Order: sequence, then C-alpha cells, then structure tokens
Amino acid sequence: MATRKDTRQTAIGRPRAFDTDAALEKAMVFFWAHGYEGASLSGLTRAMGISTTSMYAAFGNKEELFRKALQRYSEHPDSYLEQGLDQPTALEVATAMLNGVVRGTTRPDMPSGCLGVQSALVTGEGATGVRDLLVQWRTGIYDRLRERFERAVAEGDLPPGTDPGVPARYLATLVAGVAVQAAGGVPREDLQAMVDAALLSWPPGGRSPG
Repeated sequence: MATRKDTRQTAIGRPRAFDTDAALEKAMVFFWAHGYEGASLSGLTRAMGISTTSMYAAFGNKEELFRKALQRYSEHPDSYLEQGLDQPTALEVATAMLNGVVRGTTRPDMPSGCLGVQSALVTGEGATGVRDLLVQWRTGIYDRLRERFERAVAEGDLPPGTDPGVPARYLATLVAGVAVQAAGGVPREDLQAMVDAALLSWPPGGRSPG
C-alpha cells in the first residue's frame, strides 16, 4: 500500500513525525486481532507506535479510529466482496467470495477471522455508534449482494421467480460463518471443504465457473 508522511502542523506548530497510513494499518490489524472492545487505548497506541495525544490529534477518538480502520479493511484490494461482485455469473460470485473469505480469514501474516465479525458483538454502554456502524456494514454487504442477484435473475442466470434476497442472505451468512470458524482456529483445508460442499447446493441455472 502507498504510504505518506503526515506533515500537517500540530497544535504547537510542529509537523507530525509519523506516517499516518502506516499507523492506521497497524490500528486496523490490532482491531482485527482483538475486536473493538478488546482493543484498549494503550494497546492500540503501542501497536501504532504513537502516543495517545498523537492518536487523538490524527484520528479522533477510539470510535473514529475504528471507523477509519474498518473503511480501510473494506476497501483493501484483496476484498473478497469486491472480487466476487465483479464475476460474470451468480455462481462465480458465490465461488469467488467463499474462496476469498477462506483465504482472507486464514492468512498466516494476519489475524484469523474478519475485522467486522470480530467486532460484531459490541456490548459496552458507550458503543452504540460502533454497533450501528457494524449493522450498516453488514447491511451494506447484503444489499450489494441482493442487487447483484437481482441482475442475475433478470439475465436468466438464476431461475425465474428467485427471490434475490435469499441467495444474498445465504451467501452473507456463509461468509460470516467461515470468518467465525476461522477465528476459532478451524484449519483452512476444513473451511475449504465446507465451502465446496455449500456451493454444490447453489441454485441451478447459472453457467459453471471457468
């Protein structure tokens, strides 16, 4: 990823001496590993290599930092949602997303699971904004899948009369389930076997991948 030095002036006139992109990347990974509530401010700033004062000045509070980290995670070039939606058939959408979530949640160089799923069970009294953010995030995934499958029905790629919300919810649920299983330590090969089996029940009517 491209990085840049943040040269904006601080309140006392000195430029920030740290790379904000690199610090945000480290925050994203820390939230990914610990979830929103499990990520303490001291742990975040230690992982980012900056002081609490610098974190507030550059990113706002913890909730705002999480919003930025989730956006960065969602817009990553390896996003399995984006890769899936680009596929020409509904079956290929499902195949790309499920294969992608298996790879993305079991990377040896990153935490297991999914940042959004890891943070989904936010229960703190002051975390209403984060709960709402994550609901919107999950709803956004479902909405984009439903729109894609509406097109698949219109193109005859899914059977006539198919409710596009059903495969959208099915796929979103499978993706989240893979992420939960991965976070629990289920090996990649077992997750891959599960998604291969799930794809066998995909609605008929689409062209086969490849």
